[in-house]
Amino acid sequence: MQARSLFENFNTCELCGRALPVTYQKVLCESCIEQQLFADVKEYIRTNDVNEYDVAKEFNIPLSRVKHWIREGRIEYKDKRLNAIKMHCMSCGTPITFGTLCAKCLRQKNTAGHTKVQETSPSRMRYLEDVPKK
Repeated sequence: MQARSLFENFNTCELCGRALPVTYQKVLCESCIEQQLFADVKEYIRTNDVNEYDVAKEFNIPLSRVKHWIREGRIEYKDKRLNAIKMHCMSCGTPITFGTLCAKCLRQKNTAGHTKVQETSPSRMRYLEDVPKK
């Protein structure tokens, strides 16, 4: 019987290098597959005037997955009138285009949770930073 090296028992993801079982048939790990799918969806939305139903049909994915990305705030409608999902803030019920809270409730939550918005540059991107408790 021939001894096998410990490193012969797995393959690696072509993008991130994560270890994959030898029996795994794909060249990318599930995380990289998800990231690639989302990148493709994002590009499709950028280049086409579509709604969540069109995206689900084009990529043959469940509508619930697209709606989940909208709730997470990863994608949103440019025009609030086009929002076919009819999402509302979980706190106050105001119509929203993405996420689970409206901007007002999110600010209140951040203030109450000792979290402040850290402006790092004049760009639209920003991040939340915990404020030390006194």
